[in-house]
Amino acid sequence: MPRPAYRTAPVASPALPPGIPYIVGNEAAERFSFYGMRAILVVFMSHHLMGPDGAARPMSEADATSYYHLFTSAAYFFPLLGALLSDALLGKYRTIVSLSIVYCLGHLALALDDTRLGLAIGLSLIAVGSGGIKPCVSAHVGDQFGATNQHLLPRVFGWFYFAINLGAFVSSLLTPWLLAHYGPGIAFAVPGVLMLAATWVFWLGRRRFVHVPPGGRAFVRDVFSPTGLRTAAKLLVIYAFVAVFWALYDQTGSTWVLQAAHMDRRFLGVDWFPAQIQAVNPVLILLMIPLFSRLVYPAIDRVFPLTPLRKIGIGFFVSVVAFLVPAWIELRIAAGAQPNIRWQLLAYVLLTAAEVFVSITCLEFSYTQAPRTMKSLVMSLFLASVALGNLFTSWVNYAIQTPDGGSRLSGVAYYLFFAGLMFITAIAFIAVARRYRAETHLQRDAP
Repeated sequence: MPRPAYRTAPVASPALPPGIPYIVGNEAAERFSFYGMRAILVVFMSHHLMGPDGAARPMSEADATSYYHLFTSAAYFFPLLGALLSDALLGKYRTIVSLSIVYCLGHLALALDDTRLGLAIGLSLIAVGSGGIKPCVSAHVGDQFGATNQHLLPRVFGWFYFAINLGAFVSSLLTPWLLAHYGPGIAFAVPGVLMLAATWVFWLGRRRFVHVPPGGRAFVRDVFSPTGLRTAAKLLVIYAFVAVFWALYDQTGSTWVLQAAHMDRRFLGVDWFPAQIQAVNPVLILLMIPLFSRLVYPAIDRVFPLTPLRKIGIGFFVSVVAFLVPAWIELRIAAGAQPNIRWQLLAYVLLTAAEVFVSITCLEFSYTQAPRTMKSLVMSLFLASVALGNLFTSWVNYAIQTPDGGSRLSGVAYYLFFAGLMFITAIAFIAVARRYRAETHLQRDAP
């Protein structure tokens, strides 16, 4: 007896769509794999990288930082490829499954080869796989909803972000410990196993999902229609500002890790590894999501209407303050002191608050602003802002190096440069946000 065809539109119902648990479970495991691998990447490149002859060949800290942000940039550039495959040819489900296999192969390469060759192959495959599925997964969440249950969309995107940070928290604690005690092979293999599990969980939900068909020629026509071009142009202006936020934010995995190595990391009776400090971010996210939804946003909304773009603007200003804290830490380190890691934790509190204002808001805002046939493509344009921000940080770290191995922009000056850049961006964003006119597009219910 033939199996029933996949549903191609949401069923009119006020209930939670049945495929959501599979998507959220997949996201938790996939984010474990990505953030676990990325948490140890700078430490691996600067301390554990081997040459083809079996001898140690680590990178300098500046090179490791530059390569880290170059990889992150690539991982957030390939969403454009995933979006085109998804919206034009394969559909979201087939794109996610296919590129998840590429993703798993990248983890395998890192686990088996600790030379620059293994690093290059592994990170390239992970960038293609993880980047390609990013816009599809978040857009796939929105595709499960229609007009009768759209009121649940903000709550589910909150759960989606909760899953991301649960996976990030566990992996940020575990993989640095695995690297220190068992070496790179095991430390990179465990995230690979979780990515394999993520692929399996997603496959299990195939009969529960709404599978929105690819647009084919209609997708191309819609993208280049006046509405499509106008939407893309409007959002690209917003994303150009958001890119500067990511240039600051993603340094928690590079310059902040290197700074932590020079600090007193004794906290709560535990001596923490430098890379483990990143675990505080997902914990704070899990705490701040309900706090902001129930208390912070309603309180601000009583003072002035809190639109999505106003949330983003507030986040920009908070991130400026967040980057002034590590600047102060650098002043203390330069004076011969060894400040306690609790000062960097303060910076994480501020930057995480900025993330709630900016990142979660951008996810929902991007989906609602995108025409129905361009959901993955618009999500990929948002993710391209992450790529652009990391590319800028990578270029800065490359450009400031001197021939003798020094830096033209080090210590407190480095952090003040990025804080100043973010402040100028936040001021300019106010004028742009005032002129933006929002439009909302959601999937239609099935008849």
